[in-house]
Amino acid sequence: MKPASSRYDPHTYPPVAVAVDVVVQTILEGALHILLIERGEAPFLSGWALPGGFIHEDENLDQAAVRELEEKTGIGADDAHLGQLGSYGDPSRGPHMRVVTVAYWAICAHPPEPHGGTDAKRAKFVDLSEIEDGVLKLALDHRTILDDAIERTRSKIEYTALAAKFCQATFTITELRRVYEILWGKRLDPGNFQRNLRANQAFLSDIGSQRTVSPSGGRPASLWRLADPTGKGRLETPLASRTSAPQ
Repeated sequence: MKPASSRYDPHTYPPVAVAVDVVVQTILEGALHILLIERGEAPFLSGWALPGGFIHEDENLDQAAVRELEEKTGIGADDAHLGQLGSYGDPSRGPHMRVVTVAYWAICAHPPEPHGGTDAKRAKFVDLSEIEDGVLKLALDHRTILDDAIERTRSKIEYTALAAKFCQATFTITELRRVYEILWGKRLDPGNFQRNLRANQAFLSDIGSQRTVSPSGGRPASLWRLADPTGKGRLETPLASRTSAPQ
């Protein structure tokens, strides 16, 4: 009797392609922005989409995500640390063939200026409000992927130190609070926020370092930094509540 492996015929199964797509988030001019590309080929020619593409035979998923992001936007692994978001495999998501995509997400405090490459005409950071208001529509199911990534970010900043990844390596309390306000779309009480931050060991006060926050002078603000540079440290006390009433 032949071993089972010798009877395996891949041609008896329907073909399925595997792709990766990447959601890169940053805050620019006081608003959350998403990295998008303008497609340079069919399907959805000239449509806007998340950077991504098919994996190569000799690479794993993480390698494919890093490569696609760099090829299509010029943003590399040193600029954005990618993490898996989820997989999307609805049979109708691709117009020509069955395609399963593994989505990645990343937060960049100060990304370089993106530029289009390979089959991307151009790449740019787009204000999230343009997408949410329907001014700009995304190809395929990329709006679903984007919504899931944004929800993941908004949820995780409530119980981890991830919000600080939108800031520089050192940041002021006000700068960090503004990240929460931008992501949640609500104003937070400065006093409560400061007390909660000081009670969390995930954040360390950079004693002796200060930053002037106003051109007209005034008292310099103390700088803070993450105890864990990855931002994955869990908060002992939430800095603010997403579900509480706006201040």
